[in-house]
Amino acid sequence: MSLPRHHLELLAPARTAEIAREAILHGADAVYIGGPAFGARHNASNEVRDIAELVRFAHRFHAQVFVTLNTILHDDELEPARAQIGQLHDAGVDALIIQDMGLLELDLPPIALHASTQCDIRTPDKAAFLAHSGFSQLVLARELSLKEIAATRAAVPADVALEYFVHGALCVAFSGQCNISHAHTGRSANRGDCSQACRLPYTLKDASGGVVAFEKHLLSMKDNDQSANLAALVEAGVRSFKIEGRYKDMAYVKNITGHYRQLIDTVLESRPDLARASSGSTQLLFTPDAEKSFNREHTDYFATGRKDDIGAFDSPSYVGTRLGTVQRLLPDGFEMDSDAPLANGDGLNYQHKREVLGLQANITKSLGGNRWKIQPNQAMSELTGLVAGSEIHRNRDHAWEQALTKPSAKRLISTDLRFEETSEGFRLCLQDEDGVQAEAKLFTAKQPAQHPERFESGLREQLGKLGNTIFVAGQIDITCSQAWYLPASQLNALRRDGIAALELARLAAHPRPQRVAESVPPVPYPDTSLSFLANVYNQRARQFYTRHGVSLIAAAYEAHEESGEVSLMITKHCLRFSFNLCPKQAKGVQGVQGQVRAEPMTLVSGNETFHLRFDCKPCEMHVTGKMKKHILRSPQPGAIPIQFVNKPA
Repeated sequence: MSLPRHHLELLAPARTAEIAREAILHGADAVYIGGPAFGARHNASNEVRDIAELVRFAHRFHAQVFVTLNTILHDDELEPARAQIGQLHDAGVDALIIQDMGLLELDLPPIALHASTQCDIRTPDKAAFLAHSGFSQLVLARELSLKEIAATRAAVPADVALEYFVHGALCVAFSGQCNISHAHTGRSANRGDCSQACRLPYTLKDASGGVVAFEKHLLSMKDNDQSANLAALVEAGVRSFKIEGRYKDMAYVKNITGHYRQLIDTVLESRPDLARASSGSTQLLFTPDAEKSFNREHTDYFATGRKDDIGAFDSPSYVGTRLGTVQRLLPDGFEMDSDAPLANGDGLNYQHKREVLGLQANITKSLGGNRWKIQPNQAMSELTGLVAGSEIHRNRDHAWEQALTKPSAKRLISTDLRFEETSEGFRLCLQDEDGVQAEAKLFTAKQPAQHPERFESGLREQLGKLGNTIFVAGQIDITCSQAWYLPASQLNALRRDGIAALELARLAAHPRPQRVAESVPPVPYPDTSLSFLANVYNQRARQFYTRHGVSLIAAAYEAHEESGEVSLMITKHCLRFSFNLCPKQAKGVQGVQGQVRAEPMTLVSGNETFHLRFDCKPCEMHVTGKMKKHILRSPQPGAIPIQFVNKPA
């Protein structure tokens, strides 16, 4: 079973179970979190017992918990991975997000499987293959346009859900197609340990050695933000809207989850044919603002077509919102103009040459109008390059962040209550917004009420006190032959018993998805050969692809069998396009003589040099290079070396 086609799912990230619980309270229909091992965020793991507690919390709202097990695995890791999957299934986890096809060849419990974005799902053919191979949800490549998403939707079965990243950091490479980190540091992005070479400064040179750009963060992307495209994404066929950020802190997850909860609720208001994927309504106790959380400026990337401003070339840091400019330097601080109020503890920054420099406002003082005095928590002599006219940005709004350290959301499930008398006393029947029912009974002798005129109003008031639970009272019906005397203690106990019974009933009624069956006979893979970019790193994965008609299978890059120069990164981001050197841009432009060719270029960072090759038909750039010799000679990552048949020379 997968996400029903008429349900919209807001999927939030969680570094810890505590953050996951807050994500659910702030409106997430599902959360994804790392397990003890094998997740693609090396430092975001969680114990199974903590995930089990999270599952129980989430299932009360019929929200789901997905666990990331999306690294490529060695042969010696398959059995530990299988054992971990069994534990996660027993803990009640709803689905696994995986990359390694070798897992599909193991004897697994019937847990739902989602195809990770690391599977590089860019084409309808690839999506259809995975949909017929046992996956109930597909995480599409971030680079897909609305038109390409719609084509993918048309190619896969109706009961397979499409998931799409709507917010957060962007990897410049197609996910699963980047090996720069392993080539130069031995840290594999496919194994959750990326060194983030894309955030470094580079110098770009043309074929003749001329400098096109000097010391810019040329492979660093702005952050993804699809806030304006949600309705269009729904129309294209997306049903799960994913926020990136398993390394992000609590405040980020609260803010961005709340932001998209409000936006998706607006879409649902205009689409009565669609429904929220989990239960309850979310009340935010703050106003979400995506600009106040870490970002490198925002872009919708390729969703609505290629743009020339997707790069965060100046800095990979969070600059924040512009406040104003420095007006005057003082011995103990500076004066600046700002229409926005400032607070002690605010994080400020300014740019000096090509570097963003930060400072903390120790004391802020309004001087009237829009003029402020700032006393930083360091000596003015240490603020290199700060001068009158420097632009000041704020990347930490202390007062706003403090508000998010407190309870900042409520999530409540509407519940109708019916109180009625029985031959042995009284009964409280409850039915929530999902139709889940429960009841509690009070066995007591009946006594007429001393103040019958207050019986019904008092009873309604007492039964409606659900403030410390996840429920809010809807309709309250009372069916009694006369007014009875009921002590408050008895009513409170009856209400508590009823709520406890309803919570248990909700857990029992949670629609836990099951793994979908693979098509029989197995559908053929779209290609008959696979390069190292297919990330086949164990014999079970090789067995999977062989069973699906692939005859030539190269080993993953981590197997250290690629000694020559290869594509270490494949990206839709093209530096020729960014610097107006694209042949397609030049074609037909007045004043351009002859044919402009996409000649190779070079990227240089310190002692590292990469060659750029341009594939203009699909508008892709390949960053090529070699694995460092000491890494090539080192053991393959993992305890037991694996052997593959090399592709023919």
